[in-house]
Amino acid sequence: MNVVRYADRPDLLERRFEELTKPTFPAYMNENEPGNLYWDRLYTDFPDFQVALVDGDDLLAEAHAITLPWDGSLGDLPSGWDEGFVRGITSDRPHTALMAIAISVAPSQQGRQLSSRMIQTFTDNARAAGLSNGVIAPVRPTWKERYPLIPIETYVEWRRADGSHFDPWLRVHELVGGEIVAAAPRSMVIRGTGAEWAEWTGMALPGDGEYVFPGCLAPLIVEDGIGTHVEPNVWVLHRV
Repeated sequence: MNVVRYADRPDLLERRFEELTKPTFPAYMNENEPGNLYWDRLYTDFPDFQVALVDGDDLLAEAHAITLPWDGSLGDLPSGWDEGFVRGITSDRPHTALMAIAISVAPSQQGRQLSSRMIQTFTDNARAAGLSNGVIAPVRPTWKERYPLIPIETYVEWRRADGSHFDPWLRVHELVGGEIVAAAPRSMVIRGTGAEWAEWTGMALPGDGEYVFPGCLAPLIVEDGIGTHVEPNVWVLHRV
């Protein structure tokens, strides 16, 4: 297995969405505004941080990230994924940290600890680039979908009897050295019509109201036929 830059293997770009993104993330997550505006600039403006794990021609996993200004304090953390992405693209301040955008692992490869290896690519690349304030990751907790009505500020405090984190994905981040630093209750905002949300979720939304649906981390609010979903995440810091 080898880690390669997409810049060096552009042939993989034609396959990555169907093989990695589509099976990993709910459809609605591909409809956020910053991603729709700026995703292609990851490959042109930040090529060193868009990488794939391959075995020959098999695409096993990928990791996307963006550099951004961050002074290392809680007060300067972005509100979440959306603000961090926009800051990385638009801010004129010196870029001092790396923000994780996404990790995807092919369904057939899950259970091989490849996600841990992709986290390592973030820290390796941040160190190589001299980004001394480390890697900040707006982590999407795996099991939060089971508890969409629980505030993320409460969920982030849950621990198992052995002290490890209740959530499997947060647990992986901690096992490889990550530190939970803050909840991000308004990390990603996605809006669409009721018809669009019905298509994205595969669930009928007959009228205005508050809905939970498979895969959601928080409720969807539909008002005047427009659905707004505010996804919570958890900020994890990986020092370099």
